[in-house]
Amino acid sequence: MASGDDDDPIIQEIDVYLARSLVEKLYLFQYPVRPASMSYENVTHLAARIKPKQQKVELEVAMDTMSPNYCGSKGEQIALNVDGTSSEDSNVYSTKMMDKQTFSSIQATTNTSRYAAAVFHKGELHLTPLQGILQMRPSFTYLDKADTKHREREAANEAGDSSQDEAEEDVKQITVRFSRPESEQARQRRIQSYEFLQKKQAEEPWVHLHYHGVKDGRSEHERQYLYCQAMDTAENTELVKTPREYLSMLMPPLAEEKVAKPMGPSNVLSMAQLRTLPLGEQVKMLMKNVKVMPFANLMGLLASGTDSTAVLRCIQQVALLVQGNWVVKSDVLYPKNTCSSHSGVPAEVLCRGRDFVMWRFTSERTLMRKEVAAIIKLPPEDVKDLLEQMSVPRLNRGWEFLLPTDHDFVRKHPDVAQRQHMLWLGIQSKLEKVFNFSKDDFVPKKDAQMEPVHISGDQRLKTAKENARENQSAMQRELDARRLKASRNTASSGESAAPLQVKQEPMSDSEEPMDTSGPLTNGSLNGYPNSTSPASDPHNGHTHAFTPELQDFVRSTFRKHYVLCLSEVKRLFNLHLASLPTGHSVYGHVTDRMLQETILQSQCRQILVPFPPQSNAAADEQKVFGLWESGETFDKHRQVLFEIFMKNYRVRRNVIQTRLTQELGDAVTKTDVDRLLKECCMSLGGMWYLKGTVPS
Repeated sequence: MASGDDDDPIIQEIDVYLARSLVEKLYLFQYPVRPASMSYENVTHLAARIKPKQQKVELEVAMDTMSPNYCGSKGEQIALNVDGTSSEDSNVYSTKMMDKQTFSSIQATTNTSRYAAAVFHKGELHLTPLQGILQMRPSFTYLDKADTKHREREAANEAGDSSQDEAEEDVKQITVRFSRPESEQARQRRIQSYEFLQKKQAEEPWVHLHYHGVKDGRSEHERQYLYCQAMDTAENTELVKTPREYLSMLMPPLAEEKVAKPMGPSNVLSMAQLRTLPLGEQVKMLMKNVKVMPFANLMGLLASGTDSTAVLRCIQQVALLVQGNWVVKSDVLYPKNTCSSHSGVPAEVLCRGRDFVMWRFTSERTLMRKEVAAIIKLPPEDVKDLLEQMSVPRLNRGWEFLLPTDHDFVRKHPDVAQRQHMLWLGIQSKLEKVFNFSKDDFVPKKDAQMEPVHISGDQRLKTAKENARENQSAMQRELDARRLKASRNTASSGESAAPLQVKQEPMSDSEEPMDTSGPLTNGSLNGYPNSTSPASDPHNGHTHAFTPELQDFVRSTFRKHYVLCLSEVKRLFNLHLASLPTGHSVYGHVTDRMLQETILQSQCRQILVPFPPQSNAAADEQKVFGLWESGETFDKHRQVLFEIFMKNYRVRRNVIQTRLTQELGDAVTKTDVDRLLKECCMSLGGMWYLKGTVPS
């Protein structure tokens, strides 16, 4: 030992002190998405706030909007999506541009007892224990707000929810329930649920802070507290230990480690913790949280190098194959002796109802909620909960399965698909006995069309349009292109061209003549009829009667949407017809020509947008109409915008703003431009298009 000590002499002894002035106040911030050479030290910090119990911090820092790397049009578009056109104090971006960025923290570790901040000064080492280690990452909550605004606008534009939801609003069953005492097991599950943790997190108020830079005088004053204030030994008993105590600290006795659960959602199992579990438990936890997942996505969530055969064995124990995707089994979601959180229905009943929904999705893409509820006989809240787990609502189509059919998995694993098919046959036989139905009840009868049924005029109109469009779509596109070219040549030369004559082929009684009107040129300017122009058809030699109801529909529609292509007008008109009571039809037989002429008689004009030659837009999608006169002063703004789009398929915002200023003077404000773009245009790739003309 003596020789060993001689070979490794002590060079220097350093006194270590424990500073306690900043205990429970000192945090270490890490910025993992930014290199150390690019710190935020010189960036303006706008706001700072903290939730001490959750150790959650948010920082707002300014963005350099004058930087050459900053895209101004994208910043304006993001601000417009988030805040809309209104100017309110609650707006996220008060300058109508994304001029700031928010950083939100997550805990890098839940146990900081082994971490401290150290300062070495004059041969002394001063240690301050860390309260928390936080990783600051960019927060994208503004995207959630923009998405919410978009959904609100869509909901306002639609006539209403699906027909099945409207029908359910008519008659509602009222069930009186008496709340049962909450068991300890149910209480523990509720406390550990993600919804409860989110609620607890939201309850803690933010504590607003003042940010001080590194070179600020207040920061220099606070750094002095990193040094131990009491240098005598009596105040540093934590670092003064006997040899036995020091050895016990180095080699503590074996004991079960108790880890305190944090207060926030960080208690949710992380991917690092998940991969410490056995493979079967990993698959079960993932499927229980995701509920519906393709096999390829599951393999991507597991550790690299995981055997796919072993994963297949595990997933078949906790999930069932539906349309090539894996859906978690009902008994995994609803264990025995549990009940519904909505209505208190036992788990066994919920499992039967959910198995029925899954079985129906094995053969159909969409389900109607009323049909499902009529068979499984569960409360509406539980039925909706079951459908939301594996499907999404579609307007006028019911509930559609959440994911597209995974044909690749079925092709690669035919043995698994066959085994799952046999398993579903067994489940089907059990469901038939429980719910007293036959599979044939859900298969449409082949001879149903032979029975005498009443076909409305709207259905005949729709069938005729589909047949005509299928047979003559190519001819229609060619004809529209030739007419557009002729109209341009006429406009450039100032001469009137002879109208193009199209040979009218006789068609069967079941079909409607294809509309080949294109832009109307008889007594009109830019497709807008003069007051002396009769609403007549020069080809067929008869006059269309404009019903007041059709004109009212067209006027109200364009005062709501401002710009629409013909196909979108027809779609909205069909939705309007579907919303009318049965047998209530005041429109009669409405043709495409009649609809176009009604639009042009309703203070609208056709916008001859110069679509590019490679455009794949259909003929009806290339017929764009805009509200020209509504009786308000903003009509001039729209008219200037429409004239711009008669010469350009797509434009930049600065072009629109410059043209508006030239035509209407300096009175045009940024708010006017925002409103105009919101009403009539869509943005894609930094360019602005008229609504309905954005390339797909």
